[in-house]
Amino acid sequence: MRDNYNREITYMRVSVTELCNLRCRYCMPEEGIAKRAHEEMMTAEETIMAVSAAARLGIRKIRVTGGEPLVKRGIVKLCGAISAIPGIEEVCMTTNGTLLPQFARELKEAGVSRLNISLDTLNPEKYRYITRRGELEEALAGIRAAEEAGFSKIKINNVLMGGFNDDEITDFVNLTREKPIEVRFIELMPIGGGIGFDRAGFVSCETVLEKVPELVSLEREEGVASLYQLPGAAGRVGLIRPISCEFCEGCNKIRLTADGKLKPCLHSSEEISLKGMDEEQMERTLRAAILDKPQKRETLNADSPSRAGRDMNQIGG
Repeated sequence: MRDNYNREITYMRVSVTELCNLRCRYCMPEEGIAKRAHEEMMTAEETIMAVSAAARLGIRKIRVTGGEPLVKRGIVKLCGAISAIPGIEEVCMTTNGTLLPQFARELKEAGVSRLNISLDTLNPEKYRYITRRGELEEALAGIRAAEEAGFSKIKINNVLMGGFNDDEITDFVNLTREKPIEVRFIELMPIGGGIGFDRAGFVSCETVLEKVPELVSLEREEGVASLYQLPGAAGRVGLIRPISCEFCEGCNKIRLTADGKLKPCLHSSEEISLKGMDEEQMERTLRAAILDKPQKRETLNADSPSRAGRDMNQIGG
C-alpha cells in the first residue's frame, strides 16, 4: 500500500532482540542493557503475526535485525517461518557476523537470502576497542562461513568514524577487487550512542571518493546506497549518506522493535505498540501507521540529533 505521500511501503525491518554479544560504542552502552521481562517483548508468534499482517498490506522484504539477531533463541526457526509467509519475497539479516560459523548454513536453508555484516575495522586492536569485547578473527570467520554457505550477495557495513577508521577506507574498497561483495560506507548518525561521539567523528561519504578517486559511479542506487565500482572489480562500493543527504522522499520502510513498537520513521519519537494485539488488530494498526508515515524527518546533524529516543540496538540497526 501507499502512504499519504504516494510512497509505496514494501520493506519492514524487524528487530528480534535488544541484546548483543558485542558492545559497539556508537550502538549501545558499555554495560549493555538489562534483559527485560519476557512478557514485555514480542513473542515469536506475535512477530510472525505482525509480518503476516504487513505482508497483506504489501510488505515484500523483511530485514531481521537486533541487537544481534543470532543471540535470539530459535532465530533459525523464526526466519524460516517468516520466509514462508505468503507475499514475503525476500528475508535478509544484519549481523555482526561473529556467530555465523554456527548459523550461516542453517540460515540459508531457512530462507534467508542476503546478509549484511557489520565490520568497522580490519585492525584487531581497533576492533576490540570499538566493540569493547570482540575479536576481529571471529567476524572474518563469519564472513568466510557465509561465503561457504552459499550467500552470494554479502554486504559489509562500515560506519565511517573520523580519527578511527577513515584511514582504512582504501583497505575496505580493495576487498571488492577479487570478491563479489559490496562494501557499504555509512555516515555515523547522531542517534543513541552516536550522539556522544566527538564532532570530528562525523565523516562525509565524499571522503571515500576523495581517497579512492578511481571509483566509478554506476549511476544507480540500490535502496539508500549510491553505487560505485573499481574498474574491473568483482564487487561494488555503496555510499549511504544519512547526514549529507535525505532519503525521505523515496523511503519505503517501516520498523518493528523487539518490544513490539512500530516506528514509521527511524528518527521520530513516534511509536505505536503492536504488542498484545491479534492479527486483525495489527493489520488495522499497520494500515493507519503506513498512511500517516511522516513526510520527512527533522534536520539531522551533530547539532540536531535524532529524536528516536533509543539506542540503535533497541530499534534495530
